[in-house]
Amino acid sequence: MTIRAADPAATDDADWLRAIERARLRALVSADMGQARPLHAPDFQLITPIGATLSRDEYLGAIASGQIRYLTWEPADIVVRLYDGAAVLRYRAQLEVVFGGHKVPLSDYWHTDVYERRDGQWMVVWSQATSIR
Repeated sequence: MTIRAADPAATDDADWLRAIERARLRALVSADMGQARPLHAPDFQLITPIGATLSRDEYLGAIASGQIRYLTWEPADIVVRLYDGAAVLRYRAQLEVVFGGHKVPLSDYWHTDVYERRDGQWMVVWSQATSIR
């Protein structure tokens, strides 16, 4: 794979990916599965801050059922690295979530997401969140 641009922030794809990621976060916070599902690849995997692995169906199902309920998810600047047909997004965010009835207070996390362009559409395939202590 080759990087498409020396300055990925200046590309249309990078800006489009930032917009997609922000739309994905809004859909997750509002538990809007109609908006969230198409942005997650069928083989999507999330690695949570505690090291658990969730598939797309497990993750979105947990959000739809209220097992995971995001109260706040505010990303800072999203850095994008573009490759042929793929991209890596990294950003710091403040996140507050209720997980299994247990409220996790507002905290800072690093997020790294891998997107792939499939059938002309960008979708997230891997996501990892790391707690900042």
